[in-house]
Amino acid sequence: MRAQDMPAAASAGGPQDETAARREAAMTGLRRRGHAPTRRPDVITPELHAKIDWRRRAAAEPFRGVATPDGPRPGLFPLHATGLDVSGVRRAAEDYLSALTPQEVAQGRFAMDDETWRHWANGARYFLRHGLCLEDLDDGKRDKALALVRASLSAYGYTQVVDLMHLNLTIGELRGEQDLLNEWIYWFSVYGSPEQGAWGWQLDGHHVNVNCVFAGDQMTLTPTFLGAEPVIAESGRYAGTSAFRREEAVGHRLFTSLTGEQRKLAVIAEELPPDLFTGAFRDNFELNYAGLPLGELTGPQRETASDLIGLYVNRAREEHARIRMDEVRAHEAETYFAWIGDPGPEGVFYYRVHSPVILIEFEHQAGVMFDNDTPTRRHIHTVVRTPNGNDYGIDLLRQHHERFHR
Repeated sequence: MRAQDMPAAASAGGPQDETAARREAAMTGLRRRGHAPTRRPDVITPELHAKIDWRRRAAAEPFRGVATPDGPRPGLFPLHATGLDVSGVRRAAEDYLSALTPQEVAQGRFAMDDETWRHWANGARYFLRHGLCLEDLDDGKRDKALALVRASLSAYGYTQVVDLMHLNLTIGELRGEQDLLNEWIYWFSVYGSPEQGAWGWQLDGHHVNVNCVFAGDQMTLTPTFLGAEPVIAESGRYAGTSAFRREEAVGHRLFTSLTGEQRKLAVIAEELPPDLFTGAFRDNFELNYAGLPLGELTGPQRETASDLIGLYVNRAREEHARIRMDEVRAHEAETYFAWIGDPGPEGVFYYRVHSPVILIEFEHQAGVMFDNDTPTRRHIHTVVRTPNGNDYGIDLLRQHHERFHR
């Protein structure tokens, strides 16, 4: 809704007038309310049916994983015991499942190889949602679901996820659509059997899509898509909440630290892409390495690159994040930093970090909830992938099945 669509204040100069003025200012630049239900609508229109159908077909493609046109590179993710204690995470999963009714278990628990793993979607609109909606759970069950998420992530990672859910309420408050956009319209699913060593969970909804898989005591936390619009709550219940300030600043710092010759290699295009290359329903996307090899960075630049990668890797449990960083560092010579956009103080940009074992994308977006058709810094998308076949832990799960369930 635009500012001119808001009702006028009842009187001038009083507290009500000030509140109305602040709300009017916050609403300036919002798109008009559309008809995009977040839950399954009563009637699937032909247009919606067509969009759902192509997503079903994309998710049903045999999984290969994000890779170069040469195909997935084998042998990158050996199955092995890490020695890490995952019993607490397993207990949190069992505690959540035991709190559900039989009907809720039937709705919210899936086989490990169920296709719905690949049905996640970052948009607010209904597309193939599955599992149990947190909004439908009572406080106790919802707390147990979030306890499982908390046990799987670091304190930093869990806080970031919750902040993004809070920012979803912020946009709902601004639009007067808290029934469609709030902190609890997220779907939670558990896969497999925690007691049998191969299992996982998925949190899926607007701007928050996290896939977490355990194969024994190894963990895979991709694909993880996190975004926000707005990235700062200037009003409402969660005023002061912000997101992606560090991902934005450290990525910008890395690029602006480059020499002229380094920038020539890092810059891969002039115009920002319309969206991330490897977002939802692009599990088999082909992407060549491009940009500046990290091996050509100076010592200080390499530290900045490590800090940048850590912002994404350290969302995982601290012990698993350390193992993941070791895995990433082992391929530093094959890791590339790519950039598109304006490096000015208020410029908008895209960057990615791409190696055989990790793919990170960050981009400033045009408005969806806000009425701006060019990218700004108030709408951000990020995604992290494990290329070469280990998104959703699929390569580890394949080895686990061959070793223990033949």
